Amino acid sequence: MDEESEALEIGGLLQFLPESMEKLRVLVVESCLYLPELRRRMPRAELYAVVADADIAAMSEYAGLDVSWQILDYHETPLPYEKEFFDYILSERCLELAANPQDIAAGFGTYIKQTGFLLTSFQNIRHWKVLRDLMEGHFYAVVSRWFAKPEMVKLLYASFYKDAVFRPQRSPAPKELLQKLIACGFDNSFHDIDTEVWLVKAARSTPEISMLKSFFTPEIRRQLVTFLRRIEYDIDVEMNCQRFWQLYKEAGLFPDYLAEFIWETIVHRRNVFAALQASAPDTALLAEIFQAAEDRCTKEADMKMLLELEEDGVKDER
Repeated sequence: MDEESEALEIGGLLQFLPESMEKLRVLVVESCLYLPELRRRMPRAELYAVVADADIAAMSEYAGLDVSWQILDYHETPLPYEKEFFDYILSERCLELAANPQDIAAGFGTYIKQTGFLLTSFQNIRHWKVLRDLMEGHFYAVVSRWFAKPEMVKLLYASFYKDAVFRPQRSPAPKELLQKLIACGFDNSFHDIDTEVWLVKAARSTPEISMLKSFFTPEIRRQLVTFLRRIEYDIDVEMNCQRFWQLYKEAGLFPDYLAEFIWETIVHRRNVFAALQASAPDTALLAEIFQAAEDRCTKEADMKMLLELEEDGVKDER
């Protein structure tokens, strides 16, 4: 999980959304105030909105924005969209009123593309105002759930998200109160006591896997991983190598992509590299693939394996 701990200007969840001319699909759930600015930033996007109150959809400020509306309570009713339909789902503090927040987080995830994101936020239960109220015998969040950042990290992982960025919205504590809290043992790492709201960008895939998924269609990726894993586990190696090289040529794969794909999806990499080395139709291409693989090595054992295979290949040529 990544973290940015510097104070940020006001902008809410739009801080995670750059301007774009792409035809993205964006769903806003009960956070309709974002819609006008979303349309300005993404003039070609397909905008969708879910609200429980039909009067909101009829408000004049949303007229002319070309928004597809659904009137329903997302806590009670499944969203009426196809799986992996959206590039972004944006919903402020959507987990705080949920009876089972993991169900909501995981449910939203089913509608997000593998390369997509959930943008949300939550009030920090460790903020100094909450702690002050507790010290005075008050707790006002009777019907809502409050989280600290570590609990939200666990919830997102349990809901099948692979990565997240957290950005703080701060309201600094009075110095005297802050010193008192720290003296009582409250940890203030990354100014957590000063953070009133955490903004979250949760990803369906890790950055590395997301990059792999963004280059080629799911069908091509399925074929690629099928051929490589059959080679990995010694299943019809000759035939699957032929199919692999045919796919490599027809789909326009390239060395850097293949190397990253192997590092992210294959366990027994020696088997795969050895088979590709023995079946490669072009020695220059093979050298590029090995070089790309070496550039991605993070372990000494992997580098040693590649160098040994290359050395064996040179001996065989002699």
